[in-house]
Amino acid sequence: MKKKIYSLVVLGALLTAGTLQCFASGFEGESSRWKTFEKISFQVDGRAGHVVLPETPAEGNPWVWRARFPNWHTEVDLLLLEKGYSIGYIDVTKLFGSPTAVAHWDAFYAFMVSKGMSEKAVLEGVSRGGLICFNWAKKNPEKVACMYLEAPVCDIKSWPGGKGTGKGAANEWGQAQQIYGFDEAGLMEWNDNPIDNLGALAAAKIPIYAAINLKDIIVPPEENSLELMRRYIALGGPFTVYPMTLGEQKADGHHFTIERPDRIVDFIVTHTTSTKP
Repeated sequence: MKKKIYSLVVLGALLTAGTLQCFASGFEGESSRWKTFEKISFQVDGRAGHVVLPETPAEGNPWVWRARFPNWHTEVDLLLLEKGYSIGYIDVTKLFGSPTAVAHWDAFYAFMVSKGMSEKAVLEGVSRGGLICFNWAKKNPEKVACMYLEAPVCDIKSWPGGKGTGKGAANEWGQAQQIYGFDEAGLMEWNDNPIDNLGALAAAKIPIYAAINLKDIIVPPEENSLELMRRYIALGGPFTVYPMTLGEQKADGHHFTIERPDRIVDFIVTHTTSTKP
């Protein structure tokens, strides 16, 4: 009897080890270390991508989809890795959330799910990463668990356009016109910015958390996060905004200290472990 129990224990351990090994080895590419975690780099849809893997994946293989600047403000990502979340990234630099960028994101999502990742991703967008996060999420609300944004661009006219109170970025504004296939007048009339067409996302009750600095003059909150918040809440969508006022603030208020990253982690964990809105 003891021998039989021992055999079952060993078999269970082997099956568990096999499952974890399969999870990690499902990604093929160049292996390296990111902080203390394994990072695997590869190509998807002709774009550079990578995944950072936890030592032990949480139930359901939850993952955070980093939209931009994967090495900036990593506090939240590191805490989530410790909790068993993976961090995925595909480089869509200089595509400004355009339909081309959305198509690349479609391919990356299919790739990640094919490797066993959760069918509901956590979208994390920093600055211009807000463009692709929202433009993809609006078309795929059923594939999103929640969204965490940091000083996100929510209107291309504000940044890089600089057509409001913000500084704008002339070079990037010209690049955006080329990517979208419009002249300046055409891009000014573009009506599918993150702040537009939020109905499906709001109807799905996708929770959004935005960290902002009220003194940001690169991506002014009034033209971006706060404007999106007003529209989203009016449609019934849940939106939390946290003005970051403590700690160091640089780059015209666009770079700021993230207060209480543990609360952001709590927000993400809450909305990836419950089926309720």
